[in-house]
Amino acid sequence: MRAPLVAVAIWLASQGVQAQEVAVTPPAPADAPPPAWSFLATGYWNMPRHEDSYGSGIFAADHGQLHLEARVNYEAMHAQSGFVGWSFSGGETFQYKVTPIVGVVVGSAHGPIAGVEASLAVSKFDYYIEAEYLPGTGTTTPYTYAWSELGFRPVQWLRVGLVAQRTRIYGGDREFQRGGLLQVTVGKVTGGLYWFNPASHDQVVIAVLTLAF
Repeated sequence: MRAPLVAVAIWLASQGVQAQEVAVTPPAPADAPPPAWSFLATGYWNMPRHEDSYGSGIFAADHGQLHLEARVNYEAMHAQSGFVGWSFSGGETFQYKVTPIVGVVVGSAHGPIAGVEASLAVSKFDYYIEAEYLPGTGTTTPYTYAWSELGFRPVQWLRVGLVAQRTRIYGGDREFQRGGLLQVTVGKVTGGLYWFNPASHDQVVIAVLTLAF
């Protein structure tokens, strides 16, 4: 849903683009080797209007093009998932990154998963999309989850924009959620809010805190 956005942002920041969650660190010398590993730890507090609030989390690790990811309460409540992926990136004026991922989910939802995380950044604007497919396993039905963001960064530390998702993790009949986002970055820490369905009785607010290291 969300942590890969920060990973994409840090990569974009390293390329000199103001997009996603920029890690404000001094630039390394041109001949310095890239870090062996980079990590992101992200926690969320999900607040559906007519349901109990709950926490979820994502931990991601990257080494070159290799991408590893673990999630809790993401595909479903009381579910855990793990992924491995391989990233492809490039561009100058239009910078892109695409990471196909495969993995497995266990717990209340279970089975193999395949998906993709992709981003595009141009100047102060950026777009991110994430989708994954969980095939039916006898006790669950096939399901495609998607999350997308369109962001604008007026200054280095502030990002605002629009967000949408297709999910079944909340109760009710509304699978498609739309709303706005606000993110603030200080050093390697990013805090943010997502507000889905602001004009509806099915409002959902998600508070997020991410640490990059």
